[in-house]
Amino acid sequence: MHPEILAQEGYAFARVDQAPIQELFPGVRHRPLWTGPNGAHAGVLEMDPGSSWPRRDIHEPGPEEVFVIAGTFHDGARDHPAGTFLHAPAGSWHVPATTSGCTLFLFYPAG
Repeated sequence: MHPEILAQEGYAFARVDQAPIQELFPGVRHRPLWTGPNGAHAGVLEMDPGSSWPRRDIHEPGPEEVFVIAGTFHDGARDHPAGTFLHAPAGSWHVPATTSGCTLFLFYPAG
């Protein structure tokens, strides 16, 4: 199901449990929640225990903002428990992984 627009123009909402699931890599799934007219977008990333990104995740053309909803996210250098906010500037990179599994809210401002 796609986000529904309310009577107020531009106001949108989406339910994670109803968002389409895109399998990116084994044990790594993305649920798109919203895309703005200027290219900004938001979604939820679910990573199973022991899963990882198979290569560098390079933030281009713009930045990536992450909020760890549940579990522990490892960015290739350190662990980030639930409740952590991360801002990765444009051009930066990391190698996402998790030992315990995690759920992340992702936001990409227009690049």
